[in-house]
Amino acid sequence: MKVLIVHNSYQQAGGEDVVAAHEARLLGSQGHTVISYDRSNHELKKLSASKRLLLLKDIIYSEDSKREIQIILRRDKPDVVHVHNTFMMISPSVYEACQEAGIPVLQTLHNYRLLCPGWTLSRDGRVCEDCIDGGLWHGVWHGCYRNSRVMSAAVAAMLQFHRMSGTWENSVDGYVALSEFAKRKFIAGGLPLNKIHVKPNFVEADPGEKTEAGRFALFVGRLSPEKGIQTLISAWANMKKGYPLVVVGDGPLRESLETEVRSQKNSSVTFMGWLPRTETLAMMKQAAFLLTPSLWYEGPLTIAEAFACGTPVLCSRLGVMQEIVEDQRTGLHFNPGDIEDLTNKVNWILDRPEKLAEIGKAARREYESRYTAEKNYHLLMRIYEQTISDYTRNGRTCSAPSASLLQHT
Repeated sequence: MKVLIVHNSYQQAGGEDVVAAHEARLLGSQGHTVISYDRSNHELKKLSASKRLLLLKDIIYSEDSKREIQIILRRDKPDVVHVHNTFMMISPSVYEACQEAGIPVLQTLHNYRLLCPGWTLSRDGRVCEDCIDGGLWHGVWHGCYRNSRVMSAAVAAMLQFHRMSGTWENSVDGYVALSEFAKRKFIAGGLPLNKIHVKPNFVEADPGEKTEAGRFALFVGRLSPEKGIQTLISAWANMKKGYPLVVVGDGPLRESLETEVRSQKNSSVTFMGWLPRTETLAMMKQAAFLLTPSLWYEGPLTIAEAFACGTPVLCSRLGVMQEIVEDQRTGLHFNPGDIEDLTNKVNWILDRPEKLAEIGKAARREYESRYTAEKNYHLLMRIYEQTISDYTRNGRTCSAPSASLLQHT
């Protein structure tokens, strides 16, 4: 099977970039031909101020990206195009290129950008669905994208233009949501129910189950407000026994958080900065549990990675996290943003090492049943087959799937 993977990476590497790369390697390892069209928001650094203003138009519809995709489609004739992210250098113009070429296109919904200019469905440290319930102008008024009304207006204009043009309904043949919870949100936001498939992220290579009890609590992620890291640091000031917390990651809040920890004279918190994935997984195998205190509806890849290591996850009782972490079985839930509840849950599990070990074993079993590369591959192949089948059944021009598709499904 030939698959064209389209992805616009961010200036700061994140989970979406990792997942796109993992899926490309997974397809290649199974004998499929993978073609890539990659752009990066690092390109912004090379643009003059005047060209950045012109980019606002390209966010909505980029003729350059469309032409480049058209060349690839004519040259390589893929069976399906799998889009991970088009924001901001690529734009949704690539969907039209695929439609004109008679090639089905699938879009993974890594975040809530199609519903919210700020992409997180959160604002001021809380969940916000104003743009679903009352329109995109809410996100513009509050400057939800980069605290800028101008940039938020550009994103909202892109979303509104393609809503009115029917792009999401007519030019995209299938969507991949990462959970049932996310699927429900996108249906509420207007995406067609019959086009949304559910497939979680996966762990590319099995890191192996840890063999001994952990020695510290672990946070892995971007140090930014929506991640709930401020709640975590505040809770740790009240933690009994001086239990160590290791923070892996970087971001805009790092300096202020380190200052806060120093002012508290809290020697139990250690900031490690960004670490390569292999080192991060090694830290997970040494940790007693992973903490995910996010204030928005995310479903981070780190949860699946912790499960693979046999490491329990303590997470916010919110959205996808609440769905994939089962309370008292693969982890514990606490109220999002609630310092006292987080403190109580950590202290509760620290007092019960046997329960912690039991939860870790269950987390590993959850990984084996849902988050391995093998399980994910078969899910992905079924989604590709269904997308191609639906495309043909709806009367569109579509070449027959490659022989390799039949060989590998």
